[in-house]
Amino acid sequence: MSFTPEMKVAFYAPVSKNINAYSKEFDQIPEERKKALKKLALFVESKVKAGEKAELIFICTHNSRRSHISQIWAQTAATYYGIPNVVAYSGGTEATAFNPRAVKAMEDAGFKIKRTTEGTNPVYEVRFSDEAVAIKAFSKKYDGEGNPKSGFGAVMTCSQADQNCPVVSGATVRIATPYDDPKDFDGTPQEAAKYAERVHQIGREILYAFSLIKA
Repeated sequence: MSFTPEMKVAFYAPVSKNINAYSKEFDQIPEERKKALKKLALFVESKVKAGEKAELIFICTHNSRRSHISQIWAQTAATYYGIPNVVAYSGGTEATAFNPRAVKAMEDAGFKIKRTTEGTNPVYEVRFSDEAVAIKAFSKKYDGEGNPKSGFGAVMTCSQADQNCPVVSGATVRIATPYDDPKDFDGTPQEAAKYAERVHQIGREILYAFSLIKA
């Protein structure tokens, strides 16, 4: 495990290593994307300063890959930067399952993931530290049971969901940060590399957003 001054918990060493690497790459984020990420940061900061819970739902069509990766990185980043009362969720315009390829990509990035139920849409517990509460990950609609119904920030992680949900009911703010779908490379020699690339990109951008927040 490894510590930095920002950390309130001891992170798993591979996760800490990736955080340190990604945080040195903020200059690689295009300015247009930074505008959306700053909007995310302002929403969280306004909630924290008001003494309210900052709830974020990361939304993609199937809630299977990009939205889960974003949810996990957001909860990780909030802990890393010591931002209190942040709860990250994910959801889709339909429910499928947390894709095993995305699960493996997050494990490769250093997260510990345990499947706690069986079936076609299993529930996973995701951890970045033994000292933090596990993140519950499974596929659901964005307005499904367990997700907040009002006052949350809706972060659209794919262009299809962004187009299909011009209005997200109950959201205080709607932010579009679409990512290319690694699913396009399933079953190809580029599969593992493309999933790792998406984990890296999302991690870097989420960390950038949370680095801007003045708690």
